[in-house]
Amino acid sequence: MNIIDELKDSFRQGSILTKFIYINIGVFVAVKIVQIFLYLFNTPGDTMNLLKWLAVSADLSEVIKRPWTVVTYMFLHENFIHILFNLLWFYWFGRIFLEYFEQKKLAGVYILGGLAGAVLYILSFNIFPVFGSILHNSLALGASASVMAIVIAVSFYVPDHTVHMMFFGQIKIKYLAIAVFLLTSIFDFSTNTGGKIAHIGGALLGYLFTYQYRNGKDITRGVNRFTDAVVSYFKPRKKMKVTYKRPKTDMEFNRERAEKQKEIDGILDKISKGGYESLTKKEKEILFKMGKGK
Repeated sequence: MNIIDELKDSFRQGSILTKFIYINIGVFVAVKIVQIFLYLFNTPGDTMNLLKWLAVSADLSEVIKRPWTVVTYMFLHENFIHILFNLLWFYWFGRIFLEYFEQKKLAGVYILGGLAGAVLYILSFNIFPVFGSILHNSLALGASASVMAIVIAVSFYVPDHTVHMMFFGQIKIKYLAIAVFLLTSIFDFSTNTGGKIAHIGGALLGYLFTYQYRNGKDITRGVNRFTDAVVSYFKPRKKMKVTYKRPKTDMEFNRERAEKQKEIDGILDKISKGGYESLTKKEKEILFKMGKGK
C-alpha cells in the first residue's frame, strides 16, 4: 500500500477530529502549490486574489459576492506556524471534547464557532469607526475561532478535567482555557485585531453550546443535519444490480415436479400411518402450502 492509499484509509477510518485536521492540512498544501505556480508564471498579484476567493472579507459587499468564504476561511491558513499552533490546540482539546461528546457535536461546534467568529468580525469592522480606513482591505482566515469554540465548550463542560503539562504538571483545563483565551484574544488587542475579534466570537459560541447543552438543547443539530444532507448528496449512489433468471427447460420442470410430488406422497403416507400429529413442523408447512396451491 502506497502513502496515498494509507492517507485515504486513515481519513476514511479516522474520527471527525482526524478528518478536520486532514482537511486543514490538505487546503494548506493545495494553496501553497497553487501559489508556487503563480510565482513561477510571474503572476504574484493572483496570490492575493486566491486568498480573497477563500478568506472572509470585513466588507459586506465582498461577503455578498462570495458568501462561501464564511466557511472556507476557517480551513485556510497563510503560513506554517499559523496552521501548526491551530491544529495542535485543536488536537489536544478535540481529544478531550470527544471523551464527553459525540463526533458530530465536534463538527458542529467547529463550524458554528467559525461562523460566529466571522459574523462578529464583520459586524465589528462595519460598526466601529477605528476600522473605517482598513475595512475594504481586511481579510480573516484560519481555524482559530473554530478551535477557540472547542476549547471554551469543553472547558466549561468539564472545568476540572486535568491534563499533564511539561514543566507545570497536572493542571485543570479551565485554567488552561483562560490562559489561551487571554493570550490569543485579549492581550495586545491592537495587533491582529480582526483575528482576536473572531476568537471572541468563537469563544462565545463555545460557551453558548455548553450552556444550552446543559439545559437539554443541542445547537449543533441544525448544522449537522445540513452537513449530512450535503455529504449524502455528493456521496456516490449504490448501483442497482440487475440479475436475469434463465427460464427452466421442460426436463428441469418435470424433474422438479416429480421430486415435489414424491415428497408430498411421503407426507401423505406418514399421515395414513401415524396421523397428522406425527408430521414435523417443516412437513406441516409443506402440506399447508400445497393446500393453498403453492
